[in-house]
Amino acid sequence: MLTLDCKHLKNFIGPHEYLAVKPQIEHAHKFLHSEDSFGDNIGWVSLPKNYNVLEFEKILKVSKKIQEDSDIFVVVGIGGSYIGARAAIEFLKSDLYNNLPKNTPDIYFVGNSASASSLSDVLELCKGKRISLNVISKSGTTTEPAIAFSIFKEFMEKNYGKEHARSRIYCTTDVEDGDLKSIADENGYDTFVIPKNIGGRFSVLTAVGLLPIAVSGADISELMRGATCAYDDLLKEDIEKNQCYKYAAIRNILYKKAKQIEVMAFFEPRFSFLGKWVEQLFGESEGKDHKGIFPTSMIFSTDLHSMGQFIQDGSKNIFETILFVNHVGKDITIKGDNQLKSLNFLEGKTMNWINKKMFESTAIAHSDGFVPTIVLHARDAFEATLGYIFYFLEKACAISSLIMGVNPFDQPGVESYKKNMFALLGKAGYESIKEILDKRLDKN
Repeated sequence: MLTLDCKHLKNFIGPHEYLAVKPQIEHAHKFLHSEDSFGDNIGWVSLPKNYNVLEFEKILKVSKKIQEDSDIFVVVGIGGSYIGARAAIEFLKSDLYNNLPKNTPDIYFVGNSASASSLSDVLELCKGKRISLNVISKSGTTTEPAIAFSIFKEFMEKNYGKEHARSRIYCTTDVEDGDLKSIADENGYDTFVIPKNIGGRFSVLTAVGLLPIAVSGADISELMRGATCAYDDLLKEDIEKNQCYKYAAIRNILYKKAKQIEVMAFFEPRFSFLGKWVEQLFGESEGKDHKGIFPTSMIFSTDLHSMGQFIQDGSKNIFETILFVNHVGKDITIKGDNQLKSLNFLEGKTMNWINKKMFESTAIAHSDGFVPTIVLHARDAFEATLGYIFYFLEKACAISSLIMGVNPFDQPGVESYKKNMFALLGKAGYESIKEILDKRLDKN
């Protein structure tokens, strides 16, 4: 379903460099698969094999109910609580999902910023429509989604009454602890579980991602089948037999050669949010202890007419990973045009064929421009392949982080911003921090 192509790396990495990193890969593999390593954070590793079947069946049942009784499905969450689901829906359906005719609800994601105008626009769209709400948070205390949930909870209770609203609000949260779990129990909301041993950026194949994905009409059974195939395929320690580990090795070899920025490139606009998911996964996992490869994503050929100049001729601290999907589904054949004669040489060609040639020419040009270019060929844009991609990249990220010498599963930098934010917002317990920040902001 996913194939690693290294033919554009011959001038950048020698065979001896793979041999040098091999012991580190094997050590990282053993560590990742050991129950004593990161026991509270590695539930995602075996998730495709041991996910909760009863929870999965409940997701299927509830998603059907939401499809039948809702015009709009509002998902409240931030970071890993929404990026994976949105990436999957756009990858499998369309980045114009909400605008296309369909038999499933429109899906809007809120609570991922502190923008009043953005939230107001979604509230406006919800007026006069049948609404269901899914709030996703392990604790229920993250500021942005907590604000959005409070506003939408009030909106729904005003429009439906408290009793009817109860049947349309779904909470995805911790199984036993946290403010959101308490609210769900007190109000009688239906709940889904965020496993304790799976962090947000690794949670797309739990109820966090699966419920919104299922509501869109995507086949989550096939999604999990693809992830299971990836689990089986990626168990070998040998990097010559495990393309996921080889990808992790390549990233670290290039990092040691001062390639500090990775561009993850796609050739379909609807894959742009998959790029956002990759940015969070690798950025939040690797970017700590003053280490890490800076992840960014682009859509080609669009960005070839802007950032393409920098990639080709700019600073040589960049390497590139192109995730190219071989069969995207729809296609259009070019016809001759008497007025646009400059296009006549493409008559009879399909846009997918043209897109592929643009990909091939880009990989060669960037490689020739001293930009190491990795290619991941995906078979198609269906659910099983996406499940494989999700698991492949999660495991590559964890192995790569371990080789780099950082803990892939914490995010101390995020916690630093939150402390400052709580202090400036006047939350109790942060008074001493607020005094320091006020001085730095010249408020005294």
